[in-house]
Amino acid sequence: MTVLSTTLDKNSEEYQRATAAMEAKLADTDEVFAQLAAAGGERAVARHRDRGKLTARERIELLLDRDTPFLELCPFAAWGSDFPVGASVIGGIGTVSGVECVVLANDPTIAGGTSNPFTLKKQLRIMDIALKNELPFISLVESGGANLPTQSEVFIPGGDSFRRLAELSKAGIPTISLVFGNSTAGGAYLPGMSDHVIMIDGQSKVFLGGPPLVKAATGEISDDESLGGASMHARTSGLADHFAVDEPDALRIGRRVVARLNHRKQGPTPGPAVAPVHSQEELLGIVPEDLKIPFDPRDVIARIVDGSDFDEFKPLYGAGMVTGWGRIHGYPVGIIANAKGVIFSEEAQKTTQFIQIANRQGTPLIFLHNTTGYMVGRSYEEGGIIKHGSMMVNAVSTSTVPHISLLIGSSYGAGHYGMCGRAFDPRFLFTWPSAKSAVMGGAQLADVVTSVAKASAQARGKPIDAETLEVRRAATEKQIDDESLPLFLSGLVYDDGIIDPRDSRTVLGLSLSAIANAPIESDRSYGIFRM
Repeated sequence: MTVLSTTLDKNSEEYQRATAAMEAKLADTDEVFAQLAAAGGERAVARHRDRGKLTARERIELLLDRDTPFLELCPFAAWGSDFPVGASVIGGIGTVSGVECVVLANDPTIAGGTSNPFTLKKQLRIMDIALKNELPFISLVESGGANLPTQSEVFIPGGDSFRRLAELSKAGIPTISLVFGNSTAGGAYLPGMSDHVIMIDGQSKVFLGGPPLVKAATGEISDDESLGGASMHARTSGLADHFAVDEPDALRIGRRVVARLNHRKQGPTPGPAVAPVHSQEELLGIVPEDLKIPFDPRDVIARIVDGSDFDEFKPLYGAGMVTGWGRIHGYPVGIIANAKGVIFSEEAQKTTQFIQIANRQGTPLIFLHNTTGYMVGRSYEEGGIIKHGSMMVNAVSTSTVPHISLLIGSSYGAGHYGMCGRAFDPRFLFTWPSAKSAVMGGAQLADVVTSVAKASAQARGKPIDAETLEVRRAATEKQIDDESLPLFLSGLVYDDGIIDPRDSRTVLGLSLSAIANAPIESDRSYGIFRM
C-alpha cells in the first residue's frame, strides 16, 4: 500500500487560524440551514399542520428507509434573491425500499409551494441528476403553480420540466408522483406525465382549470372534488393509479411502488470500504483563510480516500498538479488536484494524459479545485500555454467517465473550466465554505478595470481623477469578492451544495453510489497520446 503521510501540524498557529476561519464560515452556513429548517415560518407551518398535513421534510423522512442518509441538493438556491432561500422546493438523493432515488418535494408553507425562477433552476438541475445517473424520480406534489408575478421568467422555460419527465420515462427511468394537494393548470401535467400516480382521498386536486376558470370559460358550475379530486381520478378518469386514504398511506404506497420497480444498479460494485488513516476532523484546518497561501492537496486526499492509500501518477512531472488513483467507500476513482494554484503547460499535459487513461479504464474522476488559472506571460505563451491549456479543456470536455468536482480553494478563470467547472457538466459539484470562484480574484479584476479606465482617459486626453479611480477600484474589488463567495454561487444554483469539509468523504461516497446506478461509459476508441 502507498499510504499518504501528512504534513499537518495541528499545534501550529497556521493550523489553528485556518480551523477558526473555517468554523466561522460553517457557522454562517448553519444560519442558512436554520432558515431552511423553519420552512415558511412558525405561523405558516402551524396552519399547514392544522389542515392535518405533514411538512415536506416529514414526508421525505417517512418515504425514505429508516436511518438512511438523504443527500440534499442545491439547498441554498435563491439565497440573496427576493425569494426565500431553498426556492420553495426540497430535493435530494435518498434510499426508498432499498433503491436510491431522486426525491423532489414542493414546500407548500412557502408561498403555497409556487414556482419562481430559482425553483425552476433547482428543479431542472435535480431532474438532470436523475437523468444522468439513471435514478428513479419521485415527486411529492403540492404546489400553487407558477409564481404569477414572475411568469415571464417561469412560463417558457418551465416546459422543460415536462420534457425531462418524458425523457426520463423514455430512458426507462421510473417517474412517480405522490399528489398531496393542488397540482393544477400546467402543474397537472406533472402527474399526467409520470409513470405512477398516487392520489389522496379528499386532499389531492388535479385539474387543468379550477372551478372559477371553468365557469368563466364554459359557464359550467363545479367543485374541486368533482372536477379533479382523487376519487374522480381513481374511479372515472383513470389518472390515479393508486388511491390513498391519507398522507402516511400515500407514502406507504409510494414505497411499495418503488419496491416493485425491479430496479438494478448497472455500474460498478464497490469493494470493501476502509476508513482513512488520518482524521477527517483535521480537514477543517488545511485550507488557509488567505487563499493566496498554498497548501498541499495530498493532505485532503489522505483524509478522504480509503486507507489514505493513493497511487500518484507522474509525481515528479508537472508538480503543480497532483494526479493519481484511490478508492472512496470502495469505489475506484482518479483524483486531479491543484497543488500550486497556477496551471503551467506541464500540468496541463499531465492532466490530459491522466484523463485519457481514466477513460480507458472506465474510472470516475474527482477534481479538487484550488487554481488561479493558467499561467500568463511571454515565455509561457511562447511555450504553448494556450494549446496545452486548450488540450486539457478539450480532454475534460470530451471525457465520458463521470466527473465530480469539489471546490476547496480558489477556482478562477479558465482554470475553473479545465478543472471541470459547472459548465463542463460534472455529475455533481460541491463546495467547501472556504472556496471562491470568479473570472479572477477581486483585487486583480479591480486593477484591470481601473487600468483600462486610466488608459481610456489618457487616450482621450482627459485628466485622471485618482481619488474617483480608487473609489471605483475598491467598489469593484468588493463586488467581485462578494460574488465569488460560496453562498452567492450556491444561490444561483452553480453548485449542488456547500458542505462541511468533514463530510467530504461521505458526500463523495453517496455521489459515487448514485453514479453507479448507471453503467460507466468510457471512450476506448483511441490509444494514449503521450504529450
